[in-house]
Amino acid sequence: MSGNSSIVNSVLDQLSASGHKKVIYCNDPDTGLKAIIAIHDTTLGPALGGTRMWSYATEAEALQDVLRLSSAMTYKASITGLNLGGGKAVIIGDSYKGKSEALMRSYGRFIKNLNGEFITAEDLGTTTKDMEYIRMETSHVTGVPESLGGTGNPAPTTAKGVYLGIKACVKEVFGTDMLAGRSVVVQGIGNVGEHLVALLRAENVEVYISDINEERLQHVARTYKAKPISADKIFGLDADIYAPCALGATVNDTTINKMKFAIIAGSANNQLADENVHGKLLLDKGILFAPDYLINAGGLISCYSELTGFGKKRTMQLTENIYNATRDVIKMSKADNIPTIWAANRIAEKRIVDIKKIKSSF
Repeated sequence: MSGNSSIVNSVLDQLSASGHKKVIYCNDPDTGLKAIIAIHDTTLGPALGGTRMWSYATEAEALQDVLRLSSAMTYKASITGLNLGGGKAVIIGDSYKGKSEALMRSYGRFIKNLNGEFITAEDLGTTTKDMEYIRMETSHVTGVPESLGGTGNPAPTTAKGVYLGIKACVKEVFGTDMLAGRSVVVQGIGNVGEHLVALLRAENVEVYISDINEERLQHVARTYKAKPISADKIFGLDADIYAPCALGATVNDTTINKMKFAIIAGSANNQLADENVHGKLLLDKGILFAPDYLINAGGLISCYSELTGFGKKRTMQLTENIYNATRDVIKMSKADNIPTIWAANRIAEKRIVDIKKIKSSF
């Protein structure tokens, strides 16, 4: 019994430390579902976050991931000016082999029981088809196919936001936001990465691409005339911009030491292995970092538009704000001589504190 209680204590300690409102463990032996839903903050509105399906080595690793990702969603919604809170969910399992209609619908019932406090969308390892299954059990899901009245795949909007974030950084570093002739390394050419490659190549950017899926790598290289490189060559490359679009924590002690990039701006979540340590290291080295949760907010904007009934025009207007929001973060970072990630956090936290005052006044 003492072993179990220490596990419970460790989970509750993590929740206290990260400021989470609640964490829900979902277990359904009939379908094999094992999932964790984390709700970080609902000051600004219901918690919205994607559902990731991944083969985590341990449940502790899954918990750590969902806590980190959900708190980032709070900041993402706040800095983007959306009336949403932060949440995230992870399903533990292999998305290629372990998925079924029954499993996704079972998961949908757990979301239904949260009565709208958590709304989900697709993420790594899940698709619009999975959202369709979840929709059979609950209305608290976005990113369903356009044929069902949804906005469909949010990847193009996410890529557009990252592209605008890159332009805002290029304007700061090179004095103009024209991208022609610049060089960008896109690491990870999944849904978002491929759309980003297309936008960059349309501007005549020299694009290097890397991905663990060799077949996909060659296909994207041929389609967009991009240059494939192996993962171990990325950080020694003399390119202007590094755009991480796969998993997080690729910006760390080892990689920063090798970097010659002027800018880091990509769609991956939690790119800095440690916000405080690596945000400062990048500042000291003179590498401009575009906070990931700010420039990858296009997908969240797309989901928000689906919830509120905004049309595509309004979705694009909100996404285009990412350019000015990135410029504002850079401005504060320079004025106060602090890492851009700290500046972004300050702006996001201030909005939450301000809205909390309004909500507590009546």
